[in-house]
Amino acid sequence: MAQKEINVVVAGHICLDMFPELVDTERALFEELLVPGKLTNVGGLKISTGGSVSNTGIAMQVLGANTSLIAKVGDDFIGKAILDFLRNKSSVKGIKIVEGEFSSYTIVIAPKNIDRMFLHNPGTNDTFGYDDIDFDLVRNSRLFHLGYPPLMKRLYQDDGDQLQKIFRKVKEFGVITSLDFALPDPSSPSGKVNWNTILKKVMPYVDIFLPSVEEAQFVLDKEKFLEIRERANGKELLHSFSAEGLTQLSKKLLDYGGKIVGLKCGSKGFYIKTASREKLNNISGIDPDNWSERQLWEPTYHVENFASAAGSGDCAIAGFLVALLKGETVEQCLRYACMCGAQNVQALDAIDGIRNWEETTRKIRGDWKKNVLEINAPGWEFDLHEKLWHGPEDKKSS
Repeated sequence: MAQKEINVVVAGHICLDMFPELVDTERALFEELLVPGKLTNVGGLKISTGGSVSNTGIAMQVLGANTSLIAKVGDDFIGKAILDFLRNKSSVKGIKIVEGEFSSYTIVIAPKNIDRMFLHNPGTNDTFGYDDIDFDLVRNSRLFHLGYPPLMKRLYQDDGDQLQKIFRKVKEFGVITSLDFALPDPSSPSGKVNWNTILKKVMPYVDIFLPSVEEAQFVLDKEKFLEIRERANGKELLHSFSAEGLTQLSKKLLDYGGKIVGLKCGSKGFYIKTASREKLNNISGIDPDNWSERQLWEPTYHVENFASAAGSGDCAIAGFLVALLKGETVEQCLRYACMCGAQNVQALDAIDGIRNWEETTRKIRGDWKKNVLEINAPGWEFDLHEKLWHGPEDKKSS
């Protein structure tokens, strides 16, 4: 079947990412490498754009979507570098250049086999708001995706008034809306706002919500998130989340007004829970018979040559959204999400690993091994044919 042109807009957070290559990190504990007064030798410096606009937007472009980017940069060296990079990848018509403001940058510490860490300056992202959206671009698109409001001050101030205003306006055009989050520093201003209040205002205008499980836990119940983090004692938080916990988080987000809630679970895959057929009927291009009342958990693909997880969640979102816009089933959309995540982690930066739609599809149809995902919770069943888990509240595809 011939595909119509897929016009999408990706808006929100943009920055310049700098990846110093860490050498010999396997010979010592990582916390011994970066200590006060110590010189640590590093390798080359990889530089690329980062943030949701770059990571998800460019990945969607590579996968075949006609992508327009909406963001904000300053008229400084970093802003010029961001624009020079993006011009070769996608349309920058929607990116504003603001005189006298500093552009955002991130230093990404990405040692082998350890989750990455970030030193981040928000720059112009903090002043991004409703007035920075080119709604003419949005009006002519099929999907509007916005990422990282916890890292954008104007979007979380005043109980998220600007964020709500943006999504409410976009829904007036009948465009599919998608929202991604970022994990705030609990001690930062973003970490201290009442995210439940914001989500209750915004979620009625959000069709697809795609945070990580850690982000979802933080914004819905910060105290429990801090308890989980303390119990983890420095270990990866993912192993502290149960299937029952993901069910509770996703149900709450659906109760707030979401229609499709996907929780990115890193090495443990991609979880999804969807609303009723009645609520999904207004999302153009999807089959409500397949998409409504689903609860699924897709395992990850096994990766031998792991380079960095920077941007892996953003690329998983790109795979999921492009597959959805191409009319794929929910099961296939989860596979594209996990495949794009697997492609991403084989490159040091956030986007170099992503392949086009045809090559990604060939990999999905091939024999790429999946990691084992064990779910020991009542009602969860593994589908040997689809190679994914069905939750106790999954209607299963008709």
